[in-house]
Amino acid sequence: MPVVTLLSDFGLKDPYVAEMKAVILSICPETQIVDISHGIEKFNIRMGAFVLASAAPYFPPDTIHVTVVDPGVGTQRRPIIVETRRCLYVGPDNGLLVLAAQREGIHHVYNISDPRYMLPLVSRTFHGRDVFAPVAAHLAKGCSPSEFGPEIHDYAIPKFAKPYSKKGELFGEVLHIDDFGNVISNISVEDLEKMGICEGGLLRVKLKGEALTLKLCSAYGEAPVKTPLAIIGSGDFLEVSINQGDASQAFKVKIGNSVRISPLPSPARC
Repeated sequence: MPVVTLLSDFGLKDPYVAEMKAVILSICPETQIVDISHGIEKFNIRMGAFVLASAAPYFPPDTIHVTVVDPGVGTQRRPIIVETRRCLYVGPDNGLLVLAAQREGIHHVYNISDPRYMLPLVSRTFHGRDVFAPVAAHLAKGCSPSEFGPEIHDYAIPKFAKPYSKKGELFGEVLHIDDFGNVISNISVEDLEKMGICEGGLLRVKLKGEALTLKLCSAYGEAPVKTPLAIIGSGDFLEVSINQGDASQAFKVKIGNSVRISPLPSPARC
């Protein structure tokens, strides 16, 4: 049974999610549809990319992920299919799919252009229903990604998809703030290990004008209550947190703010 996931900023008040599901089931009735989230903050591509990258690894191989956070709908931005070594990603070419796809290894990216795989009338405001949903359904029926349009190589790679190092510091940004107020960066455990930072070690974190000296903990409870700490979260990204507190409020941090990391002398070794 093919699996198609849906992630969007549509919310659940309006009929948009149901319309996408109706299109998919009309074309491929045996599809199993799983909602990842429809509570993405409106137009927040970073948040959508983070939630997708966090959830995608736990779905079975060959899952088709349809992700719609699309402030550029109706413009010249392209609809695309990203083929990785595990799964397929369908959505707009605005960087939304890249964080998840890069972690799996991108094999090919195709520009969706063949109208045979779209609804007969394509709205300028709802490509989720008229383009992405039918494309996903045809993929679920076994169509090859290469059938939908030409391969492209100039797809959008957002700045938040990869931190960079310079002069002994690691530069990233805030990808997401969860409901606990944990400040989640785009810096992965692999990025930290390349800098010689591992669990139990100390690091300097520059966050919204504040320079913090934090221990990289293995659990929130390793720090005293109401004390800040660094931790690798469940999505394998570095978080700045406060044990039983709200780090985003304490440090007045927002999504998109810069994060700078540097190692400090520590007995811990990677």
